[in-house]
Amino acid sequence: MNNERRSRRIKPWQALRVGAYGLLTALLPLIGASRAAAAVAERPNIVFVMPDDVGYGDYACLGNPIIRTPAANAFWKQSVRFTDFHVSPTCAPTRAALMTGRHEFKNGVTHTIYERERLTLKATTIAQVLKNAGYTTGIFGKWHLGDEPDRRPDRRGFDEMFIHGGGGIGQTYPGSCGDAPGNTYFNPAILHNGRFEKTTGYCTDVFFRQALEWMDEKRKGAAPFFAYIPLNAAHAPLQVPGEYFKRYKGKVPDDTARFYGMIENLDDNFGALLKKLKEWGIEENTLVIFLTDNGGTFGVKVYNAGMRGGKVTPYEGGTRVPSFWRWPAAFKGGVDCAALTAHIDLFPTLAEIAGAKLSDEVKRQVEGRSLLPLLKNPKAAWPDRVLVTHVGRWPRGKAAEWKFRNCSIRNSRFALVNNAELYDLKIDPGETTNVIEQHPEIVARLRAAYDEWWSEVLPRLENEDAIGPKINPFKALYWKQFGGGPDEALLRQMDPDPANRSENGRPGATGLKQKNPN
Repeated sequence: MNNERRSRRIKPWQALRVGAYGLLTALLPLIGASRAAAAVAERPNIVFVMPDDVGYGDYACLGNPIIRTPAANAFWKQSVRFTDFHVSPTCAPTRAALMTGRHEFKNGVTHTIYERERLTLKATTIAQVLKNAGYTTGIFGKWHLGDEPDRRPDRRGFDEMFIHGGGGIGQTYPGSCGDAPGNTYFNPAILHNGRFEKTTGYCTDVFFRQALEWMDEKRKGAAPFFAYIPLNAAHAPLQVPGEYFKRYKGKVPDDTARFYGMIENLDDNFGALLKKLKEWGIEENTLVIFLTDNGGTFGVKVYNAGMRGGKVTPYEGGTRVPSFWRWPAAFKGGVDCAALTAHIDLFPTLAEIAGAKLSDEVKRQVEGRSLLPLLKNPKAAWPDRVLVTHVGRWPRGKAAEWKFRNCSIRNSRFALVNNAELYDLKIDPGETTNVIEQHPEIVARLRAAYDEWWSEVLPRLENEDAIGPKINPFKALYWKQFGGGPDEALLRQMDPDPANRSENGRPGATGLKQKNPN
């Protein structure tokens, strides 16, 4: 419990005006019981940490034999661990599902660039729900759901905004998706509540430092806080402090050594955050959630926990991620939960924990389930379900043709991939043997469910024909604040005209290539 908050409460006996000592004595047990019940019912602070492009196999506690992640290892021991937890296969789609409690395609998000990363303005976010329930809310890191002013997090429920633009620091894509000009992972310019700040230090250190300063301030207030810390690390480009790279150089290929160094730096920061929660006396009543945004990338070739595929694939390795939850005041840690769970479940879980009242419209929006029963009892009843994965990223105007490309639908046992491969995940978690001929009834049921889902999402793909602005909004705002402007090459790179793109959707006419694709 927040000690400062508790100390400012009016004690029950301070409000009593009794003249008889016996009456006061008789009331004390009832008062004590009331205070205990209030303490149990107190809503927690919520801290949600999400590294970027880090997979299930990139943690020592999950079997990686090389990487060092002592903070995550210790946290894993204290947490409820969802061992079959799934997200989307790329960045912005996962964020859209987390923020709304429904599949990203129903939010118009089918890509990570070209306006197709923009979260529909018709959706209600979990930040808005928590804010309406009395929480103060902050985001520190990667938003990636729209860079135009009306789509930024300060218009989507966040009181505090400290973010880079686009899908990664330093990015430039046609239209609206892009970061401040010239940014790198060291000393980046960060948009802080509408104005850029030129920061000092490595980006992961910068985001954690700002988040801790904000939490330190907000913990002293009356309202609980929601701190959302979606890091851009360990997304490419693999820029990392030299001392972290050296720890892995020679043990793995250089790109993986940089990648592992980024993760270890992140782990150091995560450990410092957990230490502060304890020092501040709020550890017991703070829910800390740790998960990643898609399957593995640069670490897959070293260790992938026996899974097939990685980021941008519809296989287990593309969607199954670490998911650790700790709230000491409410449930016991140190246990696994094998239920089929997903990113769409975060919204209803946090809404229930916060005691939020959802409108009928928001209830219709949410497709996920509250995880609270499983957090309290990992073996609680959990009816089977189907989850749909689609990589999206089709060329402009080709959605209908991509129905069965790079997709999967699964229940707790079987996964139907690309409408042509069926895997029995209980006996073949590595998805090596196609058993589609042996289970025609299962295939028929999964195909029917997928057809129904596809018919529901097609009318909601609102960003498919969108044309973005000629200048990335983050760059325009930066130049307005500090001066300067684009040269001809940069103008061509930001050109939103689809005719200037190559067939695969990347900038074509300019010849400029991204060093850090989403």
